[in-house]
Amino acid sequence: MDRGAMQSDGLQRFIERHPRLFVLTGAGCSTDSGIPDYRDAEGNWKRSTRPVTLQAFLADAATRRRYWARSFIGWRHFGAARPNDAHRALARLQQEGHVERLVTQNVDRLHQAAGSAAVIDLHGRLDQVRCMGCARRSAREDLQRELLRCNPHWAALEADRAPDGDADVRAAQATEAQVTEATDGGTFEVPGCSHCGGVLKPDVVLFGESVPPARVESALQDLQRADGMLIVGSSLTLYSGYRFAQRAAQLGKPIAAVNLGRTRADALLSLKLSQRCAAALAFLLEVQPRVA
Repeated sequence: MDRGAMQSDGLQRFIERHPRLFVLTGAGCSTDSGIPDYRDAEGNWKRSTRPVTLQAFLADAATRRRYWARSFIGWRHFGAARPNDAHRALARLQQEGHVERLVTQNVDRLHQAAGSAAVIDLHGRLDQVRCMGCARRSAREDLQRELLRCNPHWAALEADRAPDGDADVRAAQATEAQVTEATDGGTFEVPGCSHCGGVLKPDVVLFGESVPPARVESALQDLQRADGMLIVGSSLTLYSGYRFAQRAAQLGKPIAAVNLGRTRADALLSLKLSQRCAAALAFLLEVQPRVA
């Protein structure tokens, strides 16, 4: 038996021994759906540019233009992403009654698309937009149509995919002015809220922004009831996710993790699988033989 099979057997036994799991997922769960992650195997940033912070987004119109210009291009790929076998495996695990709660750090809603129910979107959802004035929420697809109407010359541009719907405009396919706009804000036109004219923000927790306390408290209550924790595709570098592993350890609950590379909680783990998420969870999708 090879190492990967032995690890999967270990995970299967972990799930069998701890049937009420608190599951936390991160970017590695969605990479097989074509959505890039942020960090390498050592937990370091893969990109030279950092994500926009909440403070910069709210304070600077040029930063907002830059964000929405890149998001306008990136949304074509992000919005078309579909669940992979990792999402489907976790949905199956939940449908079989083995998941106390599924909490995700991802904003792609692919767990829900795969069939998971009552998911806590810890960092929000990118398919919605929130007005910072009147707090109304609207569909990201509606804003995409408005952005296209305001900026039709951007329709044909392609870009390299980046995490969470961001994009790096390809200089070979864009004018110098368009690359500058995507980098520095430029004159890309961003409409305001159709109701009050307020600033529109993606309905996600940006860097520098706190996760709503109610989400955290709800997840911690679910963790209290679980008898084990499973981490799938997260380095837990951010405290927003690490806090749950820390609490599970304090409560004496065993923790298993599937992740390519180190995690912040390595010292707390009972089991670690260094595999791609879909491969590690593949056994959950296998058809089990019927017992006569």
